[in-house]
Amino acid sequence: MPLDMPLAMKDVLGTYDRISLEEMKDVRLMNRIDTKYVTTVPVLIEILKRAKPNYYAQFIDGECMMPYYTLYYDTEDTDMYIQHLRGRKRRQKIRIRKYEATNISFLEVKNKNNKGRTKKKRTEYLTPNEDVFTAFITEHGNYPVDALSQMIENRFTRLTLVNKNKTERLTIDTNLRFHNLVTQQTCRLDDLVIIELKRDGNTHSPILEVLRELRVQPAKFSKYCMGMAITNPKLKNNRFKPRLRYVEKLCNINRNIKFNTE
Repeated sequence: MPLDMPLAMKDVLGTYDRISLEEMKDVRLMNRIDTKYVTTVPVLIEILKRAKPNYYAQFIDGECMMPYYTLYYDTEDTDMYIQHLRGRKRRQKIRIRKYEATNISFLEVKNKNNKGRTKKKRTEYLTPNEDVFTAFITEHGNYPVDALSQMIENRFTRLTLVNKNKTERLTIDTNLRFHNLVTQQTCRLDDLVIIELKRDGNTHSPILEVLRELRVQPAKFSKYCMGMAITNPKLKNNRFKPRLRYVEKLCNINRNIKFNTE
């Protein structure tokens, strides 16, 4: 397990029943409803203790905290960011997501509809390939390929839990870091935890009672938008200010970090 994992978290995760990556294929949930929660590492440790009877932890080669890398695209005038800022329910994100533990990458288009349901299209994208990128974005994207630019990249560590009925997935992200490719500004959100419950519809979820007991409330949080708002002072962020203040209250925003090594 990663050296930077708190000892208490390492201890509790070591007691979890395990599920493999192969077994996870039955819980893909590509057409789903997502609910996000924002908290801190000390609260997460208590959540993990209480959730243990009802969840498996995903392990790969003996590790459960998996490093992720994401590269986001947007238009030069940041239209995807602005659509989110304006509260548009129908919106899209385009990104490359790399699972660093397995060295597998996907080009992804995520669409959210006006009912809050997320649909994701993706294709394996092991190396940059202009033809693959163009064909996939032309088929699934809402934007012309030549209007898109690489905008911001992030890294984080993800823990994945699956309820024992295998009807939902819970992703837990820590160690969030951002590097804005336009402004070259960087930041790290120390001690922040993003929990995302992913399920088909409003089916019963064992984690909801745990979150209620610990007073962890649903909180809208877009890694892309928060990273952009923090690392690009020229962007409008009025609608995001309450969330930014909430993040600042929960954790330190550590700026000007070494993105590739910290």
